[in-house]
Amino acid sequence: MRADRLVSLVLLLRRHGRLPAAALARELEVSTRTVLRDIEALSAAGVPVYAERGRHGGFALLPGFRTELTGLTPDEALALLVAGSRRGAQAFGLGSALATAMLKVMDALPEGYRDTAAGAAGRLLIEPQTDLLSRRLVEEEVPDAIAAEVLRAVVAGHRLEIQYAAADRPPTWRTVDPIGLVTVRDRGYLLATRSGADRTYRLSRILAARELDEPARRADRVDLDRAWRDRGTRFRAGGDQVAVLARVDPAVREDLMGTALAVRTEETGPDGRLRLEVTFQDRRHAEWALWRLAAGAEVLAPQWLRDALGDRAAAIAARYARRPAPLAGRPDEPDHIGTG
Repeated sequence: MRADRLVSLVLLLRRHGRLPAAALARELEVSTRTVLRDIEALSAAGVPVYAERGRHGGFALLPGFRTELTGLTPDEALALLVAGSRRGAQAFGLGSALATAMLKVMDALPEGYRDTAAGAAGRLLIEPQTDLLSRRLVEEEVPDAIAAEVLRAVVAGHRLEIQYAAADRPPTWRTVDPIGLVTVRDRGYLLATRSGADRTYRLSRILAARELDEPARRADRVDLDRAWRDRGTRFRAGGDQVAVLARVDPAVREDLMGTALAVRTEETGPDGRLRLEVTFQDRRHAEWALWRLAAGAEVLAPQWLRDALGDRAAAIAARYARRPAPLAGRPDEPDHIGTG
């Protein structure tokens, strides 16, 4: 919206002092011509913005001009700046709104504390894109238009029509009553009901969404954290789940915890290795999770999983087995044909 862009323009000038039109256009993701029109609109509205000519020129505000944003303590502002580094807002289509909010937070700080807070926030990194082994975190793409439509329905309390592509099924349209939005490890979920039954939808699998002009059938208040825990409990208890007993090196414990549905028991053996009973969604899930731990884990039960992993290991060993060197004077494949 243009009003939001005008506020962002003023806050950018407040923060940087002077910026050329091209730099403002990049920050606001608009054309230079749009920036010039916005500058004219601000001047007409009484905002003291002026142009400076020359090689290092640009647009600036008269000294002393401030927007009226008050009420934040320094610690509150720092907390918001750190929270703003998280990527969860992207999952709900709030990335641009978050950027504008961070500019407002910076502008609301006392003059002497602004640089200090920015420096402090720069020393706190939340959820980087890779871990220490350079493994890139998997992020799900949710189109902004879809995320915004879902968010509007959730906030307004309206029913929602979505085209949803469930795993291994063709996309279908369905009408749901949205309850709330949850983001976990950069994955967004819509908690809703359909015909009175609880449903959980991955935002990345919603292909289209339409907010309907009718109220959602939902309670006035919701404990979203409890609702999420309850659905997680039901999810872990359903399906063709598999229980696995394994002896695990403590160095790979977290890798196992990150893939298992639940941990039933855990104890440390006399050799320092962990004895864990964990559950997986199905056989395929269990085999994949234990195979990726290589020699860091040994399956004790069930036997079919031991056999499956053994067959995999034997196939890999056979493929990479060292071949004996050919005997001297007897090449495997002659490079000439004798005449006899």
